[in-house]
Amino acid sequence: MKLIALDPGHFHASLVQQEMYPGIDSLLKVFAPEGAEVERYRKAVLAFNERKDSPTHWVQEVYTGPDYLQQLLAQPAENIVVIAGNNRLKSTYIRRCVHAGMHVLSDKPMAIDAAGFDSLKAAFNEAAQHHVQLYDMMTERYEITSILQRELVQMPSVFGKLEKGTPAAPAIIKESVHHFKKKVAGNVLIRPAWYMDVTQQGEGIVDVTTHLVDLIQWTCFPDQVIHYEVDILIDSARRWPTAMTFSQFHEITNEDRFPDYLLKDVNEDSVLQVYANGAFDYRIKEVHARVAVSWKYQAPEGRGDTHYSLIRGTGADIVIRDGALYIELKTAGTEALQQGIGVLAATCPGISLKASGKAWEVVIPATYKKGHEASFASVMQKYLLYVNSGSMPAWEVPNMLAKYYTTTQALQLAKKH
Repeated sequence: MKLIALDPGHFHASLVQQEMYPGIDSLLKVFAPEGAEVERYRKAVLAFNERKDSPTHWVQEVYTGPDYLQQLLAQPAENIVVIAGNNRLKSTYIRRCVHAGMHVLSDKPMAIDAAGFDSLKAAFNEAAQHHVQLYDMMTERYEITSILQRELVQMPSVFGKLEKGTPAAPAIIKESVHHFKKKVAGNVLIRPAWYMDVTQQGEGIVDVTTHLVDLIQWTCFPDQVIHYEVDILIDSARRWPTAMTFSQFHEITNEDRFPDYLLKDVNEDSVLQVYANGAFDYRIKEVHARVAVSWKYQAPEGRGDTHYSLIRGTGADIVIRDGALYIELKTAGTEALQQGIGVLAATCPGISLKASGKAWEVVIPATYKKGHEASFASVMQKYLLYVNSGSMPAWEVPNMLAKYYTTTQALQLAKKH
């Protein structure tokens, strides 16, 4: 089985190639339009081959003709197509590849609007008919604080039961802050100009929020099928822009001017307005939840992207804040908490507790903190299990649909205000 990279315009595409995988040919086929994006991808994969520690040995075969998609679709079926790039094209890419009988591993988001959601539903139906696996890269499931939060929420002796919450005080809150200018593998990340065009990248309310909605489903309703028609209800939603000067835009794109397609978003002061921010309140299985994502240009020195997560239980609240995991006891006792941590330590040796004000912090050894970039190989390994077995858990497909229904419906509501 071969990996095929289709129009790899986002750096996530190359992160899948950080490792070699059993049963996957070292010949990596790449089909893309000619340009800087495919060159950056090619160089990133080459850098994995040339690193000193655990180098890979991918052999790249790159095709950049104008008929790149047609050439890809002529490849043998049942190979794996990796898609991470322009989100406006993603619906078409997914549908065409699935129709050709190819497995698809897609970066998020797989849908950025209601039309994209309808296309995704059709793609999943066709994937089932062709017995191929369509899956998205939910890397946050492999982050250690997310894993331990999920385990604690499923521990009645500590967490109790999930509260229902209220509109004013949701039982679940997920918030994240991201930055346009960042370093990846030690270098400033050069983003394609279309990344700042929400008609191509998607608005913030349908982009990074996919991770947050996925974590809500995966953490609070594990192994449960979520039926979006009856289990999801959007209560309120809003969106707002991030202002970006031309000098800032140039710094992260190397572009000498705003492309024509971005001029619609440039105000009278020549400042680009990127609708990268969004928030919404919704109910999932009658539990009140709140999701918010914001993008700033650059993080303060020594800081990076942040993730805040609060899940309220009758026995304790489980909180992720500034990369640390806290347990705020309510009715549960410290003895039950110590026993619970002992259970977790059996599978995660080295974790422990320490008092932190009125809360308890779960002390996590640094060896478990692998970072966002390392999670892509973990996603690929899980996906290959699904491909090789010919199926995935019964809840995965309906819950992917529930996730993208949630985000695209929130966008529709936010645009009405």
